Amino acid sequence: MTPPERAETQTTGRSAQTATLAEIAREAGVSAPTVSKVLNGRADVAPGTRNRVEELLRTHGYRRRRAESSRSPLLDLVFHELESAWALEVIRGVENVASNAGLSVVLSESAGRLTPGRTWADQVAARRPHGVILVLSELDEAQRALLTSRSIPFVVMDPAGDPGADVPSIGATNWQGGLAATRHLVELGHRRIGAISGPSRMLCSRARVDGYRAALETAGLPVDHSLVAAGDFHHESGYRLGLELLRRPDRPTAVFAGNDLQALGLYEAVRELGLRVPEDLSVVGFDDLPVARWVGPPLTTVRQPLTEMAEAAARLVLELGRGEGAQAATRVELATSLVVRSSTAPPAS
Repeated sequence: MTPPERAETQTTGRSAQTATLAEIAREAGVSAPTVSKVLNGRADVAPGTRNRVEELLRTHGYRRRRAESSRSPLLDLVFHELESAWALEVIRGVENVASNAGLSVVLSESAGRLTPGRTWADQVAARRPHGVILVLSELDEAQRALLTSRSIPFVVMDPAGDPGADVPSIGATNWQGGLAATRHLVELGHRRIGAISGPSRMLCSRARVDGYRAALETAGLPVDHSLVAAGDFHHESGYRLGLELLRRPDRPTAVFAGNDLQALGLYEAVRELGLRVPEDLSVVGFDDLPVARWVGPPLTTVRQPLTEMAEAAARLVLELGRGEGAQAATRVELATSLVVRSSTAPPAS
């Protein structure tokens, strides 16, 4: 008769305990196949059940037979969207660190969703990369539990929402950037200042608008909510929302755009209406993409150190994989800075 399967054990401060999978399942109040799913890192287990089973496995001194160091020479880089020059700057930063570590970068896109699809986590678990970097994205609880159970570290760069205190993340000082951009316009003498933001559900977008509002309030200027329009960080929304703002009889004399792509869309709206930048409208962007210095006129913008942020995210995820980053701050913000070019000037008298 074949003896019941027993979990491999390790010795802690007392004599090692052993337990069959059936015994662990009975204690957890689940079936043996469910315990097996947890052992194999399957995603189709409820987070509460997974936590209960994993706690019992630890209690019984269970240790995976598979060495945790058997990782593929890969870094997974996940974008919610790839179609922008913004993404290229991030890829460049991750590639800089990955190549020095002898790793290749696997790119994936969640087709505009802030959370990757259901099969994504299973695919990552099968690849067993050195780590995962998510950009403007977030993981649901089941995906986080799966990666954690397989000892695959993850870091979020520019989190879409609040990632939680236990999720390592890299960002920029978005609030300070919005403040600096708007303060620059106020100091030039502008009083009617509009804003075209990114999606309101994104943390970075909300922070930039909050900085914009703070600059106006600090200067004693009213915040006209009708001059604030939420877009999607794409060129088209800058163009469309720019037309709406500029066709108003009381149009603004300056606009703070949530990113450089929206600022370029706003440029197009200005030209279509027969206006000029900065003579009729001052424009400030955000990101300082390479194109910002070559458009006409060169764009005043807030520099977000995208490549450096990506490098920091890649270094952090590798440190976590080596067990070196456990005590590190879970939230790191890199400084933004205002780059003044030719798209801003005092308002016409």
